[in-house]
Amino acid sequence: MKRINTSFLVGALLALGACSGVDQPPPADPNDPTATSGGPDTTFDHDNSGFNPFDLIDKLQKEGPPRFASRVHSCVKVRYQTLGNVLASLGVNTGNQTSLSAGDLYQNGGVALGMPNYASRIRENIAVTTSAMSREFDIFAAAADEVIAQVPTLTRCQVGGVGAQMFDANNNCRADGITCIIGTPAQAAHLDFCNITVQQASDPATGKRIAVAALLAAAYTCE
Repeated sequence: MKRINTSFLVGALLALGACSGVDQPPPADPNDPTATSGGPDTTFDHDNSGFNPFDLIDKLQKEGPPRFASRVHSCVKVRYQTLGNVLASLGVNTGNQTSLSAGDLYQNGGVALGMPNYASRIRENIAVTTSAMSREFDIFAAAADEVIAQVPTLTRCQVGGVGAQMFDANNNCRADGITCIIGTPAQAAHLDFCNITVQQASDPATGKRIAVAALLAAAYTCE
C-alpha cells in the first residue's frame, strides 16, 4: 500500500477549486458607508439605507401607534345634515330656491354630497370625494355674500353684544370675522391668505367671495 503525499493532495484540491469557475465576491470597500462585511451567505441581510430608529420612536410618541393614528388623524367629509347646520349658523338661508343660490345648491346637491337615502337603505357616503368637495366649495362660494352680510348679526360671533366684521372700510380682512366663520382663533396665516386673495382678485367683491369660500372650505372639509 502506497503512502499518499499530503502536500500534493492539498495542492490539487486548491487548484481544482480555482478552476471550478465559481466567481468570488470582490472584497468590500471599507470606505463605502453602505457596504456590508462578508457576503450574502455569511452575514445577516439588513437595511443600509440610513434608517434612524430614534426618528421612528419620536414619531410614535407624537402620533401614537399606526392603528391609533389611522383613526384619530383620518379625514371624513362633513355629513350632509351637519353641513346644513353649519350654513344655517352662518346666516345662510338653506331653504332658498333661487337658482344657483347656496340654498339651491345645497338642497339639490344631495347626490354629489353623498346624502343618505334611508328609503332605499343607503347610508351616507362619508368619503372625501371629488364631487362632494367640488359641490361643497360651490356652496360656500355662493354663500359668501350672505355670510359677509350676516357676520355682524350672528350671536355666535358677538363679544359683549358687539358683532364681528369680515372686512374693514379699506377691504382688509379682520381677525374677529375670520374667527367667527371658521370657529377657531384666526392666525396670522389666515389674515395673510385672506388679504392676498382680496388684493390679487379682479375686484375686491370677487376677492372677498373667494377668500370667504376658501376659508370655509379649509375649515369644514373634514370632521
